[in-house]
Amino acid sequence: MGQIEWAMWANEQALAAGLSECWGAPGGLGTESIGAGGAGAAGVLICLLEYPRSKRQKGSTMERCGQKYLTAVVKVFGPLTRNYYIRAILHAALAVPAGFLLSTILGTVCLGIASGIYLLAAVRGEEWRPIEQKPREPRQIGGTIKQPPSNPPPRPPVDARKKQPAEVGG
Repeated sequence: MGQIEWAMWANEQALAAGLSECWGAPGGLGTESIGAGGAGAAGVLICLLEYPRSKRQKGSTMERCGQKYLTAVVKVFGPLTRNYYIRAILHAALAVPAGFLLSTILGTVCLGIASGIYLLAAVRGEEWRPIEQKPREPRQIGGTIKQPPSNPPPRPPVDARKKQPAEVGG
């Protein structure tokens, strides 16, 4: 059995936490607008950071729709966004403003879990790598058939091709 890539789990967990904080923050605007605004801003930042998936070490990685645009932004920040130690600390720090609102407590718990998983991924030596698009080769028309077949297709024997008397009257 292969080694678990913990960063993939952390990415999904953190993205869910960011979305939860974005949707939960407007619920706290009536009572504590500073905390709700901070939680909403933290949720948006987390979603922007976590939307691009990392490339897997083995196998293929499914790219999210529109990921290439945010991948370019994440690549610009270099080691700040590539290093999972920094992501673990950032997520733990961003969980603080959301922890004071009941409407964003689910996002806070998810973000704390994602922070722990990112710390585990960093300890195991994982880091974020962008999914690079492979240049597509132009398709060649008729390139799949090299030689036409030289023999005719196989056919059943002549007596098997004749209809049996039971089939004719049937």
